[in-house]
Amino acid sequence: MSKKFLILTGDAGESYEVLYGLHRFQEAGYEAHIVAPSKRDLNLVMHDFKPGWDTYYEGAGYSAASDLTFEEVVVDDYYAVLLIGGRAPEYLRHNPLVIQIVQDFNSKGKWIYSICHGIQILVTAGLCKDRNVTCYENCRYEAESAGATWIAEEAVIEGNIISGQTWISHPQFYRLIFKNLT
Repeated sequence: MSKKFLILTGDAGESYEVLYGLHRFQEAGYEAHIVAPSKRDLNLVMHDFKPGWDTYYEGAGYSAASDLTFEEVVVDDYYAVLLIGGRAPEYLRHNPLVIQIVQDFNSKGKWIYSICHGIQILVTAGLCKDRNVTCYENCRYEAESAGATWIAEEAVIEGNIISGQTWISHPQFYRLIFKNLT
């Protein structure tokens, strides 16, 4: 059976992170499913950095259709879960099903990939304590407050978690992911 990957996001997920992950897994011959609160076209966003801005700005991004809902996830069917950044994690971390899915991946020793603001879900799931992680620098405080050590690298691996800073980190992040497919 081919490895299957779960891409967890919702409205305001970072479109480049969703589509890049989906396409990388498909390109490598794997199956990838987007999971969200409901099955529909998601309103994804694009974050970028512009001179003169104190923070990133947000615009409308490409859309992507979700394949299944959180209620339909069977963790045993998947090799890994990818937690997408953007603003989606700030509300998804309050969904008990999301937290249970991520905790189940962890308890089964399955891979968890987190990029950018995806760390907010890892924090809420209690999976950052005593781990080295990276994430978008403005989420660093959340990770450290949850007991993690923030590493100033584009991508970090610690146990069954691979974390990346932002979509700018895709080359390093996916290099670690594909290097560690077993």
